[in-house]
This record gives sequence, structure tokens and C-alpha cells, in this order.
Amino acid sequence: MGKLGANAIKRRGWWLAHRWLVLRRLSQASILLLFLLGPWAGIYVLKGNLSSSLLFNTIPMTDPMIFLQMLAAGFWGVTSAAVTGAAIILIFYMLVGGRVFCSWVCPVNLVTDLAFWLRRKLEFRGGLVFPRATRYWLLGVVMLVAAVTGTLAYELINPVSLLHRGLFFGMGAGWVLIIGLLLFDLAVSKRGWCSHLCPMGAFYGLISQYSLIRVRADSRSACDDCGECFVVCPEPQILPPVLKGESKGIPPVVLDGTCTNCGRCIDICHDGIFQFGFRFEKNLSGEVKPHLSANESPI
Repeated sequence: MGKLGANAIKRRGWWLAHRWLVLRRLSQASILLLFLLGPWAGIYVLKGNLSSSLLFNTIPMTDPMIFLQMLAAGFWGVTSAAVTGAAIILIFYMLVGGRVFCSWVCPVNLVTDLAFWLRRKLEFRGGLVFPRATRYWLLGVVMLVAAVTGTLAYELINPVSLLHRGLFFGMGAGWVLIIGLLLFDLAVSKRGWCSHLCPMGAFYGLISQYSLIRVRADSRSACDDCGECFVVCPEPQILPPVLKGESKGIPPVVLDGTCTNCGRCIDICHDGIFQFGFRFEKNLSGEVKPHLSANESPI
């Protein structure tokens, strides 16, 4: 077995083999920087945090999951700004794909991706496997706890909120949770948090069921079954229907809401089978790209 992604680099160049990964990291870093510009330089592009913020001191943005917890907790006196902010974010993620938050915005993704990279480097295998429905049950528990306690109790331990606030105001004991999360994904369960347990991932997955922007595999007949897309995909169970469903009339579009639109399958595929497109768009490429030649062994 060769190095993961070596064929993609050889055939398409380093940039095309890492483009979406690099752009995601730039997105995550830029969002953090925009929040920091206020405290550091007095330039308030984004003021607040990922739970509730103002864009240019004017446009409200509220995490819709926080908003639902507020309603469940009985905070019916929410401001019109909170309602508007939740609606703006909800509509945005319904269009581009809810779990874009997970791969392009969420700071915890940096931690869990690091754990996945270390897991491969250290050749850790196996571990606990949770039913993927577990995160939806946990989302229900979060709302139930808010309703019973009348508080946003989950936000006291929500890794996303803790990490984002901690980067600005100091982590304190929050480091214990974040390091614990890293070790959990590294040694206990592969991609255990983001792909199996995170209630925020569950929520954003629900609202992306009908989003417009999708990963497509219009040249899927050229797939040589190298399996690299399954290795890098945080939700690999969504790929078989798209790649192998032609005989069953399944369109070459990832319609599963759990897709994070991270673009790693696009990066890693040396045959360029995947690309971003729209859910209702006709086949983007009638051209079938060739399989590997006999002297090019898959990784």
C-alpha cells in the first residue's frame, strides 16, 4: 500500500489533491480571525461568538440549535434580533448544506481531524463503533434537558462553544474536555465525536436534507475501486449508493444530509470522479474518464 493520495498528487498535482482541504482550513482560520479582530484591533467584522454574533455590528446571526434550546427552556421572550439571526443562519445552511458548518466553520473539526491524522500515523485500528443514530438521540436529550431544567445546560459542556469561547477568553478546565475529545477520537472510536455523537452535527444534518449544493460523481463509471475516498470521508456510508447505484437508478449525487461537503473525496480521487454541483443539475460530464492503466497500481 502506498501513501494515501499519492496517485492524486501524481496525476493532478499537489494543489488539486489538497485544494478543498486547504480552503477549509483557510475558512476556519479566517472566521476565527474575524472574531478576533475586534478585541485585538477594534475592527468588529464579527462581534460575539458562534452562538450569537453581529456581522458589521448590524446583521444578527444566531445558531438555530441554540435558538431551539432557548425555546425548549421556556425563553419565549426572545428578541426579534435572535429570531432574525436564527432565520438567516437556517436559510443559509439549508441552501449550502447544514453540515458545511461541521467541516468549514466548527473549530472542533480541527481537533478531530488531528486525531484522525494521528490515528493513521500511529496505525491505530478498531475501537468502539456507535450507531450513527446515536447523535440524533443525543440531540433529543439536549432538547429534553433544556425543557426540564429551563436552562441551556448543554452549552456548559458543548465542545464547540467551549473551544470557541476558550480561544478568546482562556480555556481553563475546558482543555480537559478538548484533550479528552482528541484522545477519544484517537484511541477509543475513529471519528467518534463528529460522525457518531455530536448533537450539533445531527441538527445541521437534518436541515441539509434538501440543500442545493452537493457532491456529485457524474463520472462514477470510471471508478477503479481504490477505496481512498472511503478512507478520507468522515461519513463513508454515504458513498456506495452514489458510486455503485447506477444499475438501481440512483442518481450520481450525494443526497444524504450527513455529508459535510468537506471536499476530501474530490481532492483524493485521482480520476476526478467527484466535484461540487447542484442537486437538480443534469450530468455535469458525459465524458467517462479512463481507469488506471495496467502499470499504475492503485494505492
